Amino acid sequence: MAVAPPIDIGIPAEQRARIAEGLGRVLADSTVLYAKTHGFHWNVTGPMFNTLHLMFMEQYTELWTALDEIAERIRALGHQAPFGGSIYRDLASIPETQGVPPALEMVRELVQGHEAVARTIRSVFSIADEANDQPTADLLTQRLQIHEKTAWMLRSLLES
Repeated sequence: MAVAPPIDIGIPAEQRARIAEGLGRVLADSTVLYAKTHGFHWNVTGPMFNTLHLMFMEQYTELWTALDEIAERIRALGHQAPFGGSIYRDLASIPETQGVPPALEMVRELVQGHEAVARTIRSVFSIADEANDQPTADLLTQRLQIHEKTAWMLRSLLES
């Protein structure tokens, strides 16, 4: 039976572990935000129903795709991608929503959620840069652009 050789991609094991840990936090935040966005899509009501229902669907669909990309990067670094509700609860910086808030409160919570993911992403950049890990830095850059733009768009709905 063939045995896989050790990972030798030019990033030492300790740095790969640190990057994977940081990406695990990004994955947890993204998963909690995905679940929140999808739940808000299902439960939004009021005069902005159609607009928010469709907007939330676009957002949770985009997040769903991102979860796989983040998890696969963790795997490419030689680590297990975290999964499960209690694990995500422990790793995530985004709190779960209690009950079903009014539509504009949903929007406010999603602004906060996207900004929280952006902060988590920024905390991983220096680790990836230090390791000369361009694929992770590229993934983080793409995710950061999406979260910052989404937060801006959502925030615009709250401004008078």
